Amino acid sequence: MHRTLFSVLVFPLVFLGCATGNVTVEDSLGRYFDSAGVKGTFGLFDNGHGQFTIYNLAGYRDSFYSPAQTFDIFQSLIAIQTGVVKDDSAASDTPIPYVADSGLRSADLGPPPNFGQEFRDTGSVNELAFLILVQDIGRDTLQKWIDSLQYGNRRTKDHTEFWLDGTLRINCDEQLGLLKKLYFNQLPFLARTQEIVSRMMAMESNSVYRLSYKTAAVKKEDGHGIGWVMGWVEENKHPYFFVVNVESADGTKDLRQTGLVIAKKILQQMGFFEGKK
Repeated sequence: MHRTLFSVLVFPLVFLGCATGNVTVEDSLGRYFDSAGVKGTFGLFDNGHGQFTIYNLAGYRDSFYSPAQTFDIFQSLIAIQTGVVKDDSAASDTPIPYVADSGLRSADLGPPPNFGQEFRDTGSVNELAFLILVQDIGRDTLQKWIDSLQYGNRRTKDHTEFWLDGTLRINCDEQLGLLKKLYFNQLPFLARTQEIVSRMMAMESNSVYRLSYKTAAVKKEDGHGIGWVMGWVEENKHPYFFVVNVESADGTKDLRQTGLVIAKKILQQMGFFEGKK
C-alpha cells in the first residue's frame, strides 16, 4: 500500500523542501524491517524526478538519533578542508590496535592504513582514528562548521564523544540532504574536498551500477542499538540517494550489516542493480 502526501522536509542550508505530491509513503517496505527483527525507516530521493519514496514518514522526519560513525563524513570534510588531513591517501599515524596475546608483533600487521581505509573501516581502527581526528581538528573549529551548516541539533557541549553518546542528534532527512549536497559539490567546502570524501564512500562498482555508502552503529542510553546506512546508487549516470535507520532492543545485533541487507533488498525491489534506471 502506498499513498502520496504533502510534507515539508527541511535541512537548513543543506536540503531542499518537498513540494506537493513528491512524497510517496511505501508501507509495504516494512516487511524488510519486520523480517530482520528491527524497527526502522527508509528514505530514497530520485534526483532526476525530484521524488521521495519513504517508509515510516514520522520516523524519517521527526526522530533524531546519534549520527554515530556517519559523522565521519562531516568530520572528514572539515579535516581535508582545513589541511589537517591532505587527502584519502594520507598515511595514518594512528596506533594500530591489536590483541596483545595474538602472538603478532606490530611489524606483522603490515603498514598502517591510510585515511580512506580508516574511513571505511568498521572496527577499532576507525573508532580510534576519528577520536584522534576530533582532537586534531579542534572543538572550536568543529563547532563552527556544525553551527554554520546547522548540522542536527548542533549540540556538542564538552562531551568527548558527542557524536556517539547521543549529545549530537540528526534525523534521516538531514542525512539525506547532506548526501545530496556532497554528491553535487554544493556544500560550503572546496570541490576537491567534497570529491575526496565522495570517493571514500565508494564501496561497489561495476559496468551496471556504482554503490557508495557509509554504515554506523551505536548503543543508546537505554541499551537499544541503532544503525545507519546512507549513501547513493548510480545507474546510467543518474544518482539516487538513500538512508536507512534501524533500531533494536538487542544491543548485540550487528545493525550495520542488518541495515545494509535491508537497504540492498529494498533497492533491488525498486529495480536497482540491473542498469535499467
